[in-house]
Amino acid sequence: MSDLTFFEKQKFEKVLGMGSGYVLSFSDRTFAQFVLESTGLDIEEDEYHVNGRSKAKRLRTFWQIQPNAVVGKLLCDLLNYSEDKGAQAQICRLIAGRLLAGEPATKRQNASAPTPQTQPIGHAQHDRFATLLRDLMKLQPHPRGFAFEKFLDEVFATFDLAPRRSFRLVGEQIDGSFHLANETYLVEAKWQDQQIGNRELQSFAGAVRTKSAWARGLYVSYSGFTEDGLIAFGRGDATRIICIDGFELWQIFNRNLSLTDVLTLKTRRAAETGRAYFPVRELYEL
Repeated sequence: MSDLTFFEKQKFEKVLGMGSGYVLSFSDRTFAQFVLESTGLDIEEDEYHVNGRSKAKRLRTFWQIQPNAVVGKLLCDLLNYSEDKGAQAQICRLIAGRLLAGEPATKRQNASAPTPQTQPIGHAQHDRFATLLRDLMKLQPHPRGFAFEKFLDEVFATFDLAPRRSFRLVGEQIDGSFHLANETYLVEAKWQDQQIGNRELQSFAGAVRTKSAWARGLYVSYSGFTEDGLIAFGRGDATRIICIDGFELWQIFNRNLSLTDVLTLKTRRAAETGRAYFPVRELYEL
């Protein structure tokens, strides 16, 4: 069975319009056909009717019965079908991606792509961080923000990045810093429904530029970054910041990747391309 939490399920309930027994605009026939083409499974089978015959009830039973990878595949396809680009849908995409992250990569790695390295901290620590991240999703927004900063601090410390917790300068708050390859990175961390756009990226980049010629920055946004914001930001000055989102954190923990390697590769790609955001899936051909 999948490990969707109650709070994750509630988000899908809203985005997929399941409150009245429906799933998006599907009829019974088209819904069964969609599930079959997505997963190869027949949602008309009796095992999916144990809690009721409506489309919503069958979907709820489906994600109770089927494993993460199968549920993640169907949910990703449903989100793509809905074409919903709202903040809640983007969070659902991250959740579906988390479910899919347990699958082995099927895309053939390109000869120039780096091979994911297993971090010496081991599977148990990666699993622990995945569990802690899942627990954060259950918190209310205000305490979750502080807990997210604390979580990142522990992650940075575990990967030997010598973090410093949040500190306040005159007129501004810095969420922390860490040390990577003899460079100091300032950190901005956000966990909110809205994706981060150009204005927030410019503000953080400006804060980094005012510190020192060698300062760099990492923007951590659990809900990700808007495509328009990244494009607009890329048209400005040369970037001294890199970005990482919540889906990438799930990929790191579920695939036992090294955060140090991920940040190093992101920094290199930023230097080569001028892009502040270079997703993990492209770094490792996932």
